[in-house]
Amino acid sequence: MSRRGQVKYRGEVAGVIEERALGRGYRFVYDAGYLSRPDAQPVSLTLPLQRRAHDQEYLFSFFEGLLAEGSLREIQCRLYRIDPADSFGLLLKSAGSDAIGCVTVEAIEV
Repeated sequence: MSRRGQVKYRGEVAGVIEERALGRGYRFVYDAGYLSRPDAQPVSLTLPLQRRAHDQEYLFSFFEGLLAEGSLREIQCRLYRIDPADSFGLLLKSAGSDAIGCVTVEAIEV
């Protein structure tokens, strides 16, 4: 089973990010409704608007950039009981409320 997060841009659902099973990397897919909006903006310049999924072996740099670093990351990992090496887990726990900027990520519970 893979872990997933709903990605929002300025509070609007923009897409879904997923950690693929068996260490097969990560996938980000824009929501079809979001893509059809005339005012749709990419969540990042490195993730241009497209219907095709964005796939990558490692967590996308843009999403890594939403995470805290250093001692703040250590504090968050202890608070949420997440392994410090689990960037995706930390993204799902912290980027919904503690993110800076207009992009948030909220865990999708299965």
